[in-house]
Amino acid sequence: MSAIPSVNLQDFVSGDPARKEKFIKEIGAAFENIGFVALSGHFLEDELVDKLYGEIKDFFHQPQEVKDKYEIEGIGGQRGYTSFGKEHAKGKKEGDLKEFWHFGQYVEDNPKLEQEYPDNVLVEELPNFNAVGKETYQKLEKTAKYVLRALALHLDLEETYFDQWIKNGNSILRPIHYPPITEEPKNAVRAAAHGDINLITLLMGAHGKGLQVQNHEGEWVDAIARPDQLMINVGDMLSRLTNNKLKSTIHQVVNPPKELWGTSRYSIPFFMHPVSEMPLNCLKNCVDENHPKGFEDTTAGEYLNERLIELGLVKK
Repeated sequence: MSAIPSVNLQDFVSGDPARKEKFIKEIGAAFENIGFVALSGHFLEDELVDKLYGEIKDFFHQPQEVKDKYEIEGIGGQRGYTSFGKEHAKGKKEGDLKEFWHFGQYVEDNPKLEQEYPDNVLVEELPNFNAVGKETYQKLEKTAKYVLRALALHLDLEETYFDQWIKNGNSILRPIHYPPITEEPKNAVRAAAHGDINLITLLMGAHGKGLQVQNHEGEWVDAIARPDQLMINVGDMLSRLTNNKLKSTIHQVVNPPKELWGTSRYSIPFFMHPVSEMPLNCLKNCVDENHPKGFEDTTAGEYLNERLIELGLVKK
C-alpha cells in the first residue's frame, strides 16, 4: 500500500452531494495529515500525456547549443529553458542534477498581466512542442481549480473563494529532465529536499522512481502514483494562508541505485500560483487559541520574489 492516500476527482464533480462530501473529507484529511494525495479522475487524457512526454524528450535530446538559445537572460528562469545545475534548494549551495523548461500563463482579457508576465518561448525545431504544452497547461489548471474548490469547502470558505485569485495566475508547467549520472555526485541529488512555493503542485506520473515525501515523524516514504493519477501536494503559500492547517510537505528526488545511473528521469510538475496581489494573510478561521497566527502578512507576489532569491534564480 502506498503511504499516499488516493482520491477521485469525479466524486467531486459528479453532482451527487454524498460523493462530493466524501471527496472534500478525503482530500482535506490527506492535506492535513501528510500534504500529498494521488488523484485520479482528472481532466488530462493519457494520449495528451504521451504526446507531451514525446515532445519534451525530443527537446532535451537537442544539442546543447540548440537548448542554450532558449535560456533567456533577465527573467529569473520564468519562461523557456534553464540549464543543468542552475537551481538549488533553499539552504543548499550544490545545484540540483536537472535541466528544465517553463511554460507560463496564457493570459485572457487582462492587458496589465500580459505586460507583467514574460512571453512564452517558441521552440522553432519542434512544431508541436508549444501547442501540446499549452493544452496540458490548461487541462492541469482546470483540474487544480476544482481541487482548490474542494479545499475551500473543507476550510469553511465559499466554494469559489480561490477562483478570482487563480484566473490568469502566475502558474508554471515545468517539464524536467534529470540526465544520466556519469560520476559520483558531490553532495548533489536530482532535487534536494524542499517545499514548493505555490498553492498546490500537480505532478504528472513521473517516468522513474525517486520522489520521496517526509511524513510528520520525519521518515522518508516513497510517493508512487499509478500512471492514471496525478500526485498533488500542498505548497507553502497554501500552508501560510491556512496557518499550517494544510501541510506543505518536504519532498525530494533521490538519485537512483548505481546500476540505474545511466538512465534519464523525466518529470512534469504544474505549479499552481495565484495572481501576485493575492493576500496570503492567515485565514481568520484557521487561527485560534490552540493555533496562534504563525506567519506575517504578505502577498503572493512578495513571497514568490523572496523565495526565487533564496533559490538562486533571481538576484537581490
